[in-house]
Amino acid sequence: MRHFPIFLRLSSRSVVVSGAGQAATAKLRLLLKTDAAITVFGPDPDPNILSWHRAGALRHDGRPVQGADLDGAALLYCASGDPTEDARAAALGRRRGIPVNVVDSLEASDFITPAIVDRDPVTVAIGTEGTAPVLARNLKAAFEARMPVSLGPLARIGQAFRSRCEHRPSARMRRALWSEYFFKSGPRGFARDGEDGAREALRSLLEEARTASRPAGLVSLVGAGPGDPELLTLKARNRLHEADVVVHDRLVSAPVLELARREAERVSAGKTGYGPSWPQDSINALMVREARAGRHVVRLKSGDPAVFGRLDEEIDALEAEGIPWEVVPGITAASAAAADMGASLTRRGRNSELRILTGHDVDGFAEQDWAALARPGAAAAIYMAKRAASFLRGRLLMRGAAPSTPVTIVENASRTDRRIVATTLLGLPEALEQAVFPGAVLLMLGIPPRGSIEKAGSGLAPRLEAV
Repeated sequence: MRHFPIFLRLSSRSVVVSGAGQAATAKLRLLLKTDAAITVFGPDPDPNILSWHRAGALRHDGRPVQGADLDGAALLYCASGDPTEDARAAALGRRRGIPVNVVDSLEASDFITPAIVDRDPVTVAIGTEGTAPVLARNLKAAFEARMPVSLGPLARIGQAFRSRCEHRPSARMRRALWSEYFFKSGPRGFARDGEDGAREALRSLLEEARTASRPAGLVSLVGAGPGDPELLTLKARNRLHEADVVVHDRLVSAPVLELARREAERVSAGKTGYGPSWPQDSINALMVREARAGRHVVRLKSGDPAVFGRLDEEIDALEAEGIPWEVVPGITAASAAAADMGASLTRRGRNSELRILTGHDVDGFAEQDWAALARPGAAAAIYMAKRAASFLRGRLLMRGAAPSTPVTIVENASRTDRRIVATTLLGLPEALEQAVFPGAVLLMLGIPPRGSIEKAGSGLAPRLEAV
């Protein structure tokens, strides 16, 4: 991000525009929507500028801008159309520490003016770092179509009542009230009776909220999927937008966490195999404490919470304390790994069942039905198995598994840095050691990757290695 988006307060401040032609007029159409005191310098003014000057919307001076004209200015636009004059004016502004925009020159500008959707006081600013104006215009049109003209009046009415809403006892109640007003009651009232109807709708909501009891807390046990934020379910996204507290595992990706409500408290409660970990009792106690305070807790788990996510233990702890809960499923790593491999988890003539296993449990390396897994055509997705590779190989070979049984190692399934290594049961431990996998690894026993993946292009295509 080369340009940091902000909304700059211009009330009772001055903005200077150097240049009075058509380029300046285009910028002034936006600037005149603000409360700034605007002064335009330059000869041969556009008729629009003269009209605005006569109406008192701005002040025009026919001479070139000078240094003293910039004292106290918040912004300077250089829009004369003459590169030499624009450079001179920009230098004057920078000597005074004023942010400068040189029209049609991204590299010479300190800031850029985004495409704007104006539903004052609701404003959407769209920027593309100056690289794709057509895209910005199309996005602007899409937002304008989805934002009704009533949005501005609804927001102004809401602002007038905000102090009364802030007395509600919990953040969840306040969010619920505003959601009901902005998306249901308010628009209906406005459509029926204009601004008076919207005000009455909000008054009714506030009166109902005055006598409402404090809502109980809620814990949502949410599957974050394997890492790609686009694989997050719509329900999971909604819960992240509603959360007061997000308690997340170590493997939840940063792009997924970015989708959480910005004001939500984030707690990393990760568990590391053979390393420092949050005790499960501490996680349970945290969820209970926050929910008792009336907060919405999202317990965000990598993949699906029901697959090696200790879901039952957490539900038991919540039910023991009378805390309401819900489960929001997610895409588990096995499905994402198979998609990366271009392979099916089941295949006619190869395997009619799939086993989902863990490489180790609370007692150490996990024992399985090795005889069934050793049969020709058996297939399994094995989680948390990096350290258990030699143990798995030994148990399977002892039960008669073919040394040539295909094993596919998938690291960081679904993510941009995913990696696929094709090996065999016999070579599995050495493949893990040689290739070095710092990320989360899933072993796909008996499921080879599609050979054409080797020829996949660059970018998001997984890297296939044979070890």
